[in-house]
Amino acid sequence: IIEKVGDEFIVSLNDWNVPRLKINNAYRRMLTDSRGVPESTKKYIKQKIEAARWVINSIEQRKDTILRVSRAIVKRQREFFEHGPGHVKPMVLKDIADEITMDISTISRVTNGKYAQTDYGVFELKYFFSEKMTTSSGDQVSTLSIKDKIKGIIDSEDPQRPLTDDKIVKMLMGEGIPIARRTVAKYREQMRIPVARMRRQI
Repeated sequence: IIEKVGDEFIVSLNDWNVPRLKINNAYRRMLTDSRGVPESTKKYIKQKIEAARWVINSIEQRKDTILRVSRAIVKRQREFFEHGPGHVKPMVLKDIADEITMDISTISRVTNGKYAQTDYGVFELKYFFSEKMTTSSGDQVSTLSIKDKIKGIIDSEDPQRPLTDDKIVKMLMGEGIPIARRTVAKYREQMRIPVARMRRQI
């Protein structure tokens, strides 16, 4: 959960209904019991307690990693959390990996299938990663922002005269975004938006 409190964004895990894992004290007592518990049983219990501790520590470490990654995303994508979709900056996994000194593979695993509740809806953490494109003015924009622009153009088109990919290209070029028709088509397909002739309403 990412929420703004004052001028800061607070990141917290939505784990209020997840039970707290702990080792049953009955097994601890069996280890110190000098009578009635065979050494072979104590050895077995000790192995299982160590395995349980490893699982508990791994879960806590994973929680900590998710929080660190999420905080780094918020730091780099503050404009999104301030103003919403359309304000995502170009960012790749390596940017976060370098920020918190972790492997890229770890960042990939942590962000896959994890979701953040924000003021603008629920987004998969992977949503915040995108490549960059340089505009004619030299600015760098996220490919995700370009997708948002394409969706906005299509959402506001005349349903009786839907815009072709070529026309969308010209509109984006007018905003200083150099983009090929095949790229517009690819982004449109990724957003599951049909071609112009399929969008036409009689």
